Amino acid sequence: MVDIREVPESDIDRALELAYLVFHDRPEKEARERHHALLARCDRIGAYDGTVLAGFMAAHDFRLSVPGADLPCPGLTFVAVAPTHRRRGVLTGMMDEMLRRTAAAGRPLAALWASEAAIYGRFGYGSATTGVTVEIDSTRPLALRIAPDRRPLRLVDPEEAVAVVGPFHEAARAGRAGRPTRSAERWSQEWLAEQDEDDEELSPPRIIVLGDADQPIAGYVLYRTKPQDGAGPAPAPGLVRVDELEADTPAVAAALWECVTSLDLTGRVRAWGRPVDDPLLHFSADRDQVRVTAQFPALWLRLVDVRAALTRRSWAAPVEVVLEVDDVRMPAQAGRFRLRAGPGGATYERADSAADLSLDVRELAACYLGGTRVAELVAAGLVREHTPGAAAALDAALRTPVLPHTSDEF
Repeated sequence: MVDIREVPESDIDRALELAYLVFHDRPEKEARERHHALLARCDRIGAYDGTVLAGFMAAHDFRLSVPGADLPCPGLTFVAVAPTHRRRGVLTGMMDEMLRRTAAAGRPLAALWASEAAIYGRFGYGSATTGVTVEIDSTRPLALRIAPDRRPLRLVDPEEAVAVVGPFHEAARAGRAGRPTRSAERWSQEWLAEQDEDDEELSPPRIIVLGDADQPIAGYVLYRTKPQDGAGPAPAPGLVRVDELEADTPAVAAALWECVTSLDLTGRVRAWGRPVDDPLLHFSADRDQVRVTAQFPALWLRLVDVRAALTRRSWAAPVEVVLEVDDVRMPAQAGRFRLRAGPGGATYERADSAADLSLDVRELAACYLGGTRVAELVAAGLVREHTPGAAAALDAALRTPVLPHTSDEF
């Protein structure tokens, strides 16, 4: 029988060794020190079998942008179970304890990125945002259907980048649901780290901003480069890896994409984790040049307090539906509830009348940010529609101007 309890700071190195074992990793000293510092700032839960640390998980203290609001939302990370203790309820025990703590702290949401997508649905997590990988052939000028913003571009020293682009990022975060807060430590240790943890051949980060020097910036791009691979008969051209591109208008975005696709000694641009509705995919004139090469579930969301989550977000249209919600892990949230919502606010109370829609809490989480349509889940057999039109009405109320999205993997 394992004991689920707080992991003291003195056991962080043990927790890291367990995580490295599970994820088949062997980081260098600098990365280990960075991971240790990260976990020291997190909530930590462990599963102890006597003196053996058999399981571990941690949670960042995030806030998450949701439609019309910014809600506290722990971000789970470093979830690991020793190979000697699999299928013994270790993960279930830790997840239940994390949900209990999250609810007790008054946090209505929890989020994670899934290393294995098959695992987390049974704990009530739904895939709430989607990312795409975009690749651009930059051996020729980027073909555009709109005119780029011609205000000046300038490089920013990485040591100054947080002060320059951080406020812009925070403002942009409020305009698109699904984005967690980014602390100064995350900026410096992850996004702006001198060496990329996953690919040591990449350059240090480069930051280009657009806008007049005496005015607030209108956008930025953060990227790294890799030189040409000279091996083989057909060497690959130099790579530009775009880690983040934010812009306040399509014309600014066009200027930043034009900039990174015109860098000397490069011929490929790869941008991982872009939104499905990225304007680039519409204003590029040649979709053979700009291609989506992958699409994947990104942020997984859990509604820990369904009432608080639903009543604290904004709504695009009026709706009144009775939801029959199933929640195996948090049974107090299960049952029939009448949702009345609209631009003026929302209520969510228990109901005795027949359900209009029946769904698991994981499906409600998947739809919560507006990135998944309830009607799609009805068509997939995952939501039951008892009243014709109920799914369409709820979709109209959940709708957001842009799709939820984040590239903040944690």
